[in-house]
Amino acid sequence: MKIATWNVNSIKARLPRVVEWLGEFSPDVALLQEVKSVEDTFPHMEIEDLGYNVAVSGQKSYNGVAVLSKFPMEIDHTRLPGEEEDEQARYLEAFTGGVRVGSIYLPNGNPTRNDDGSDSDKYLYKLRWMDRLRRHAENLLTQGEVFVLGGDYNICPKDTDAYDAKALADDALCRPESRSRFRSIVNLGLTNAFRVFDRAPHVYSYWDYQRGAWQKDNGLLIDHLLLSPQAADKLIAAGIDKTPRGKEKASDHTPVWCELDL
Repeated sequence: MKIATWNVNSIKARLPRVVEWLGEFSPDVALLQEVKSVEDTFPHMEIEDLGYNVAVSGQKSYNGVAVLSKFPMEIDHTRLPGEEEDEQARYLEAFTGGVRVGSIYLPNGNPTRNDDGSDSDKYLYKLRWMDRLRRHAENLLTQGEVFVLGGDYNICPKDTDAYDAKALADDALCRPESRSRFRSIVNLGLTNAFRVFDRAPHVYSYWDYQRGAWQKDNGLLIDHLLLSPQAADKLIAAGIDKTPRGKEKASDHTPVWCELDL
């Protein structure tokens, strides 16, 4: 089973690229983020014509996550548990093809500082969201299932996951508080699929549209697939598919994928 995650940066704007990639790469399950669409405006027909079942947790013009699967799906969560008043569409969890998957669009958190130097509300929200994700992952682990939590985590785990870590030292993607929370999630016993097969520095999944970042390879590795021990035992391949990022009208992210021998 091939499982991929991709922040598409608007499903409407990127639909030709998404349809093209689904046809060529043909993942069994695709976790999409930042679809910027509600259920009613999501392009169900175009995706379903390719043989996918579709689930969406949407929000008009902002955020939004989706799960596409070649297998039937049971939806368990359309929001991340733990803060009922949080209405941002950033998490969708489904059971499909024998695997539990979560599509994650973790808050960016920038700017991290107020004018007086204190932590901003946006950054504090990011940290709370990560604490909630850790608690939810803990609960999932007690069930002993094969699960994959994939998405745009908006975290560079190490300095070598950013083209210029020094310049980003106070960025929400690289601040120590963000990284320590990401480590605490991984240290529950999860496996970062891509890093099992490739430990090279300066390999990226995101390149800004500005300043020729793609052409200069000034990128960030912020998209991750975290696997439960039961999923990691079945992991046979993983990688980053840079092909879509080089196309016209591309998302600023590119897909990260793994393959499980189920």
